Amino acid sequence: MNFLIFLGSVRDSTPPKPARLGERVALACERYLQAAFPDITVEIIDPLDYPLGPVFKPHFAYAKGKAPEPLERLANKIAQADGYVMVSPEYNHAMSPALMDLLNHFGSSLFSFKPSSIVTYSAGQWGGMRAAINMRTFLAELGCLSVSAMIHIPKAQEVFDEQGHFLPTVNTEDWQSYLARSFLQLQWWAMATQSQRQIINPLEMTPPFLTTPTQRNAPNGDTSDR
Repeated sequence: MNFLIFLGSVRDSTPPKPARLGERVALACERYLQAAFPDITVEIIDPLDYPLGPVFKPHFAYAKGKAPEPLERLANKIAQADGYVMVSPEYNHAMSPALMDLLNHFGSSLFSFKPSSIVTYSAGQWGGMRAAINMRTFLAELGCLSVSAMIHIPKAQEVFDEQGHFLPTVNTEDWQSYLARSFLQLQWWAMATQSQRQIINPLEMTPPFLTTPTQRNAPNGDTSDR
């Protein structure tokens, strides 16, 4: 299986210190997943590696094969993944604009029928927990339902070093156990959904809406022409 870890920050300046705190968190998640599930491929998706145009135009708005190379490359990775880890700080009680902007460039059919895990962090005491509530709704709309156990990391700069290793001042065993609850659920659901996708193609069972927004509409109840 293949997991993608989406890093939800592009800021490389201060405040708050340290810059790109989320990079530490993403690296820590990668380290845990690789150690716990050696048969799973894990990749961090850094939005700085996928430059987006100044005008919002999502991948699905381009003719097939005509999307810019970074969008096409990431779309293929999303489609081939079996699970996602969404790492985000909190902005105004919501997920980061950088993460939302990146994810909004791709249709839900690429994410759907696969699980996700929510990981939030902060330099302060709340750990981004309010952003996580917002993320549940957003990820559900994408179709990659989040597992029940979320991860919140307050004062992340006091938990991980710049390479994503636990600092010597923290209780590593407790933190490993805390991360395990969410990631074990993610692995379990990813195995289940991967197996079921091999039995039934969900995109054939419930095709994505590709023509007009009216495809989402409920019947209007008018039976006069029947």
